[in-house]
Amino acid sequence: MPAFLHRLGRLAFRRRRRMLALWLALVAAAVVCMTAFGGTGKLDNTFSIPGSESQRALDRMKTDFPTFSGTSAQIVFTATDGQKVTDPADSARIRAALGAAASAPQVAKVVSPFDAHTISADGTTAVAQVRYEVPQSALEPNALDELKSAVAGANQQGMRVDVGGSAFGNAPSESHRSDIIGVGVALVILTLTFGSLLTAGIPVVTALFGVATAIFGALSLTGTVSISSTAQSLALMIGLAVGIDYALFIVSRHRFHLAHGMEPEDSAALAVGTAGSAVVFAGLTVVIAMTGLTVVGIPYLTAMGLAAAGAVLIAVLVATTLLPAILGFAGTRLTPGPGSRAMRREQAVGGAGEDAVGATGDSLASATGENVLSGTGDNVAGGTGESVASRTGEIVAGGTGEHVVSRTGEHVAGAGANAAERWFRLVTRRPLLTLVAVVASLGALAWPAHDMRLALPDNGTAPKSSSQRIAFDRVGEKLGPGFNGPLLVLADTSHSSDPTTAAQRVAATIGALPDVATVGKPVANPATHTALIQVIPDSAPSDPATKTLVNSIRDDRAAILRDTGATVQVTGSTAVSVDVATKLNSALIPFAAVVIGLSLLLLLLVFRSLVVPLKAAAGFLLSIAATLGAVVGVFQLGHLGSLIGVDTTGPVSSFLPIILLAVLFGLAMDYEVFLVSRMRESYLRTGNPLGAVHSGARHSGRVVTAAALIMTSVFAAFLTSDSTMLKQIAFALAAGVLLDAFVIRMTFVPAVLALTRHAAWWLPKWLERRLPDLDIEGDRLGPAPAVPESAALTPSTAD
Repeated sequence: MPAFLHRLGRLAFRRRRRMLALWLALVAAAVVCMTAFGGTGKLDNTFSIPGSESQRALDRMKTDFPTFSGTSAQIVFTATDGQKVTDPADSARIRAALGAAASAPQVAKVVSPFDAHTISADGTTAVAQVRYEVPQSALEPNALDELKSAVAGANQQGMRVDVGGSAFGNAPSESHRSDIIGVGVALVILTLTFGSLLTAGIPVVTALFGVATAIFGALSLTGTVSISSTAQSLALMIGLAVGIDYALFIVSRHRFHLAHGMEPEDSAALAVGTAGSAVVFAGLTVVIAMTGLTVVGIPYLTAMGLAAAGAVLIAVLVATTLLPAILGFAGTRLTPGPGSRAMRREQAVGGAGEDAVGATGDSLASATGENVLSGTGDNVAGGTGESVASRTGEIVAGGTGEHVVSRTGEHVAGAGANAAERWFRLVTRRPLLTLVAVVASLGALAWPAHDMRLALPDNGTAPKSSSQRIAFDRVGEKLGPGFNGPLLVLADTSHSSDPTTAAQRVAATIGALPDVATVGKPVANPATHTALIQVIPDSAPSDPATKTLVNSIRDDRAAILRDTGATVQVTGSTAVSVDVATKLNSALIPFAAVVIGLSLLLLLLVFRSLVVPLKAAAGFLLSIAATLGAVVGVFQLGHLGSLIGVDTTGPVSSFLPIILLAVLFGLAMDYEVFLVSRMRESYLRTGNPLGAVHSGARHSGRVVTAAALIMTSVFAAFLTSDSTMLKQIAFALAAGVLLDAFVIRMTFVPAVLALTRHAAWWLPKWLERRLPDLDIEGDRLGPAPAVPESAALTPSTAD
């Protein structure tokens, strides 16, 4: 793969105008297809789970009870100023509003609160039902706005009108502000990292190309497949983050080569062949993990997984084709200026190598241009090429920042050590203590996850000022929380001797169950011998007691069949939420096992080590657990939630844990590969395990830190979303990347490698012979540019 990518990078560099034209044509084609075949107006936010009991009942209701089979809205009338909704003037105003609502687009039926007896005990609140024969996704773009306008006439002195209900649930969220914030923060971080606005702009530009292609391409499919607004936002979020990060890794390697005298074309080709190989590997792991979400069997989740996978795949293609073309246009202008901070930093990385070893493997000259000699005048170069302490045990060192070797043969920080290396030296000084501190702190953060409750979001978590949130809270307060999530029981009475009596007995049996507030009168369809029974729980839709009630009705179906001859199915939005959560819970452990097993296999192939994959898997589990604990603490327990706009607590989105597993797995592999591959390269060259750990920090620490900060910033920018699900996903990914990059990869990993030393890179000979050599770092491409002597001699204070 490195050889192929090397040729591809050189070809793109030479044919840069054609490559740029090709990508411009792809973006234009995606825009044209979106305009012709799809668009945001066709996004589908409906939750469904084919084959589940709730979905089978909904499918049958489309023919047996069409007015109940679609989505529904609530019109909440609240009398103020001491009045009651039953007062003649107020009731007349309500009836007039309901008549207007009946003429709103796509409305199938309006149920008056005076007929359904949905009036609060104190007479101040009345709730009307508006039923549609289509799901929320099939509503016309202005249907709900027209409904609001139709009833606005009743919103006068002495009465307030709020419109809510499941038709408003999971509404599309606006994310354009998040895009701008994320790109702006990323540009600032890149500018600080490279010290050049031109260099910083290249990853942003290429990432935007990839995101535009992915998003417009996905939207062009909305006319034929179901894609939710959350799937679109997730693809945008991940595509932007990985697009910038992947370009950052390649541009950073390219700039290093330029700083040490390599020609731009050779440098770009080598950067794509080396760093690009790691990009392809890391990107494919994300694609595989996200595509794996399709096996769960939930269309909503499938669309999210495929949309995100497509965005990542396009980001990889952009990084390996368009990026080297852009580097060709930039030419030598990306080379750090002589004497600049950026040049000193690049030279410090090259010159402060773990053993002052150049790209050709030769020891660099000392300050005098000669081999470093011991105090007795003997040459102290080892036979393997690594630096060796003098036989007198004294430190062999120059005063100019070149490599220093202690009496134990380990690297000692010189003037060229950057901040990442100094941090690695700190955490590896007492590696066991570091491990204990990391495990204890992440364990404490993960503790709340043991009480995590999962459910689909409802209007109870909508923005506090929104009409649907006000209606939700008012209904829960005045009529009981169960009115916000009624259950629908579909009874098949075709095998009963008296269908009407059978339906009534089913209703009576359900009414006797715990947590049931009221049971409505059965609505029968004599032609199909079915009856529909509405059940109002005592508890809220997301309350565990409501899930227990759903399961209780289903568990009693055998007794109901024996007593009445009727079969029953439980459905409705609340039952669908229960089924989705159950399905995801059952899939979570197997999916986690597959993801962790895949990580072990991939890292075994890349690093040819047993300790490195096991350490990576353990760190991944720690970061996942800690992230879930943080999510529970903020969104379920309410700790610090006000800082990110969370004004009410509630359950965690059912989709979040499995999405977090898939996304964080791939992103964790990014940092693992880019950081540890440098360590392995150093260890194979020097045989110095601790020096190799420090070398990894010196060469990759700054870039990994910048990449993690960029990705965290992009995810955190989406916390401004009004969608609770998207807000939870954004927080989880931002926290997960932050914890995984800085606590696991930059602290836990070096501590484990320092503790295991040579054993970290050991692999049984029989296994080593059987494993293919993936050559992720592109060793077979030949040596990188030799570091000039001045690079080893120039002191640097760059961090």
